[in-house]
Amino acid sequence: MSNDFNKLSWNVRGLNSPARCLAVHETLKSTTCHIACLQETKLQNVDNALAGFLGGYRLNSFAHKPAQGTRGGIIILWNDSTILVNDIHIGIFSLSATVTIRSSGTTFLLTVVYGPSRRHQKTAFLQHLRALKPPPDIRWLLLGDFNLIYRARDKNNQNLDLQLMRHFRAALNFCELKEIHLQNRNFTWSNERRRPTLTRLDRFFINEGWDLAFPDHTLHALSS
Repeated sequence: MSNDFNKLSWNVRGLNSPARCLAVHETLKSTTCHIACLQETKLQNVDNALAGFLGGYRLNSFAHKPAQGTRGGIIILWNDSTILVNDIHIGIFSLSATVTIRSSGTTFLLTVVYGPSRRHQKTAFLQHLRALKPPPDIRWLLLGDFNLIYRARDKNNQNLDLQLMRHFRAALNFCELKEIHLQNRNFTWSNERRRPTLTRLDRFFINEGWDLAFPDHTLHALSS
């Protein structure tokens, strides 16, 4: 029995244009991922037809957290023949579900987040992360766009909010999480200016139970 499966996380920066939907469709169609987690969809409504198209007609089931106006929004897409997903819960900044790999019966809690970009909401987001912590016997995978950093090396300049960084580290410690190392990229976001600000906002975190169940995990970034 194997725990081998692939996950994809992607801040799509809005799916309210045909071109972006097509880009997601073509990418997911070309990958072997069993679960795709899309953040910042900016969509209030997602139907079966759109979800099927986004998943390349291979990821045939979905769960959706609506955007608030034009902000946020999360979609989880999965292949129902290999993955069972239930107990779906929509939080203010998150979408969570219990995931079971059909071939092995291994179960874990998957939480996808999209952190707020406005500073005055970040404290509430970190409190929300603390509240998401499952009981110790639950394997937990937490991923998404956090819109926060907790280390100075995750930004290419010294314009740092040290207080927020400390609060983020404290929340991670409270949740007993460690980060999966991203192997082939230092940063995941750019403001795309002439002298760009580069930061690492997109992350995967795991607890000890998940780490033990999937000891050979690796994380790498796809090409832009």
